[in-house]
Amino acid sequence: METHQVRLRYSGFVVFTTQILSLITGLVFTLLLTRNMTTDQFNVWTNIFDYTGYFMLLNPVIPFWATRFVARGKEGAVKTSVSAHLTIALASTIIYFPVIFLISNAIGTSSYLPIYLIAGFYILTFYSITIFESILQCVKPQFVGYGLMIEEIVKVSIALVVILGFKQLFLGAILGLVVSCVVQVFFYIYILRSYLKQKVHWGYLKEWIKGSPAIVYNAVGGQLLSFVFILLFLYGGSGARAYYQAALTFTVIISYANSLAFALYPKLLAKSCNDEQIGVSFRTVMMLAIPFAAITMVMSMSFLTILNMDYSVAWPVLIALTVDTLIVMVTAFYSNCVMGVEGFDAEGKIAFRKLVRSKIFKVFTIPYIQAAIAVPLAYFVLTGLPGADSVQATVEVVVILLAVHVSTLLGLYYFMRHSIKIPVAWKSIAKYILSALLMGFVLYLLPSTSTLLYTIAKAVGGFALYIGVLLLIDHQARELIGLVWEEIRGTLKQLTSKNGFKDEKAGLTAEN
Repeated sequence: METHQVRLRYSGFVVFTTQILSLITGLVFTLLLTRNMTTDQFNVWTNIFDYTGYFMLLNPVIPFWATRFVARGKEGAVKTSVSAHLTIALASTIIYFPVIFLISNAIGTSSYLPIYLIAGFYILTFYSITIFESILQCVKPQFVGYGLMIEEIVKVSIALVVILGFKQLFLGAILGLVVSCVVQVFFYIYILRSYLKQKVHWGYLKEWIKGSPAIVYNAVGGQLLSFVFILLFLYGGSGARAYYQAALTFTVIISYANSLAFALYPKLLAKSCNDEQIGVSFRTVMMLAIPFAAITMVMSMSFLTILNMDYSVAWPVLIALTVDTLIVMVTAFYSNCVMGVEGFDAEGKIAFRKLVRSKIFKVFTIPYIQAAIAVPLAYFVLTGLPGADSVQATVEVVVILLAVHVSTLLGLYYFMRHSIKIPVAWKSIAKYILSALLMGFVLYLLPSTSTLLYTIAKAVGGFALYIGVLLLIDHQARELIGLVWEEIRGTLKQLTSKNGFKDEKAGLTAEN
């Protein structure tokens, strides 16, 4: 296995860059929907995927253990995990079809039943992508970024042809999602073809099954928390779920900053990462997450306007969701570090009793605490407080989630502070905040934009201002950007070299 040779900054940079580029294709796809669908139609579209999640409860089981075993160099873990996971995927997809028929009739969306049924194949492809990416994260994490770009390009191409050419709105959207994921799966199979030639080691599966109740336990907790969005769809008023999804279109860029630490988790598992690298990873993530959050909040109305004028009223939703996304991102970083240093399964044996007593199980319990607070509180707010319109109802739900996420982050840190300490460069983060505030103030003074090109130009200009100020006041930022520039040069050199990706494999070296 090549886990020890994975380059932390290079891998994170490739994944982050492709995610940023995917924002363009993702925005094109979203614009195709929001500018051709009514708010109620977009409401239904987002609700389709509220139900597929319940058939993906088993999706994390094998990938969780696959990452930990592959990162530690367990021979045969790749083929074993793929074989077992795809079997689960097929069973989950088969169960979905009759159940979704009953659900669509019950909630009054039976006219969209063909779209719900096609979404069943999205479940199968999503399972497949999850297992392959959990393996690639350990051995060739940069290819996750390449796979994302392939998926995005195919998705938009199909959607454009079917929606604009054949005037089939929902069909074009769902086919774009499903077919692009199929292409992405075949790309991953090609990249991992040598690993898939290994022998199946069914002894691993026996250990994973012993540990699977804990993974299912975590997945059920997460799905219980997501029931908040079904409540929002049912009781939030016309377009409430659509307003949330429209805001999510832009806050996702904040979570992309975490991809800069994409290779950190497997390197922690392989014990090839020190405290300094953890600190640098966190600093790098925050250096980009903070300005992204500032831009999203200051330009909230402009961003929503470019989707459709109907969504511009949801700017308070976008501001609240931006803060929530930032908190969730920090929690995810800290949780990965906590799970990365847990070594009860380092020898390839999983004792359920040890798992229950581990730090991992404590992290897995967090969604239940969140759901126990958020779901009843959201139901009370949505049904018990009269007079709220769709925007206000959505803001109230986001604020509830924000309060829950902040509380659990503080609780997680309190209980785990002795287990792992992340070196935090507070002076540097203070400078990031100061630079972001200055940038935000300038953006606020500039005229509001309502067109796609002007909005993007204003956001890019604001980010350039942030980088310029930061380079003046923070020498660590200058050093970090210098390292990023070296990675850019190295990436371009590898991508344009005569032997392409073969040279990349030969040139991998462990980072300091």
